[in-house]
Amino acid sequence: MEAGAGTGAGAGDDAGKGRGAASGPRATVGIVGLGAMGAACARHLIGRGHAVVGFDLDAGALARLEAEGGQAAASLADLAGRCARIVIFVVNSAQVQAVVTALEPGLGRDAVLIQCATVAPGFIAALGEELGQLGHLLLDAPVSGGVVGAGSGKLTIMASGPAEALSRARSLLDDMASRVFDFGPRIGAGSMVKTINQLFAGVHLAALAEGLALGKAAGLDPAQLLEVYGSSAAASWMMNDRGPRALEASPPSRSAIDIFVKDLGLVDAAARSHGLTLAVAEAAQAHFRTASARGMGRADDSQLWRSLIAEGGEGGGAGGGTGKAG
Repeated sequence: MEAGAGTGAGAGDDAGKGRGAASGPRATVGIVGLGAMGAACARHLIGRGHAVVGFDLDAGALARLEAEGGQAAASLADLAGRCARIVIFVVNSAQVQAVVTALEPGLGRDAVLIQCATVAPGFIAALGEELGQLGHLLLDAPVSGGVVGAGSGKLTIMASGPAEALSRARSLLDDMASRVFDFGPRIGAGSMVKTINQLFAGVHLAALAEGLALGKAAGLDPAQLLEVYGSSAAASWMMNDRGPRALEASPPSRSAIDIFVKDLGLVDAAARSHGLTLAVAEAAQAHFRTASARGMGRADDSQLWRSLIAEGGEGGGAGGGTGKAG
């Protein structure tokens, strides 16, 4: 894997070049949260030969996991007792806190929690300190790459936390991701990197929505516009990933509009904590908030442009996706 931006361990390096280079033996992997991201990751790890035990409040998600070769845990306590490495793929800090609280009493001495949700850096830092005082290891490891990356083992992982946690998790991370960046021992650094990632992603997605809405209002074909812009200087990862779904009237929801309401809120809070005002990010968040207020919160975020069309009075169906965002 390619090296990260830094040259010393903990400076944004690929983890294999610095801390945590050792790989431990494969063991049963627990995955908490079998929404779009968690389910895709579980399928991929099963295909890589891992024994996967999953937990989700959705009985249907558990049934699908079992049909794909995984095992369903009866409870979080059951999962904690069966797994040394536990990956958390839930939506927000409240869910992470509830999951960790339920897992903690049953964690073994060799367990490491790999927390992949997008949460506030301060929250995960405090949680890591709390778990450390109880003798448990937490790796702050948010991911990027979407459902496709999770299902193909090509995620980008932004890790921070104790060297021992990274070492114990390393072989699993290698199977989950094409690139693992190590941001050092300070839990929360990885989540700050992910927060900034969401600034870029949310702004790019809002720009895509504005461009498609303007083109549609001007009588241009959105499909043709995407063909042009996807191969021009206007292209972005978000455009090429979300663009095809944007053309569908009601695609399955792989990443909901409300996820970006939450994530851009984290961006705003982080900026304000450092005395910054990020006007472009604030404008992007306003688009997502407006779409959510129109009842589109659970729709796939590729449908954001339809909210702008509705704002312009041309009506653009609010895509009714109900899939979970990972």
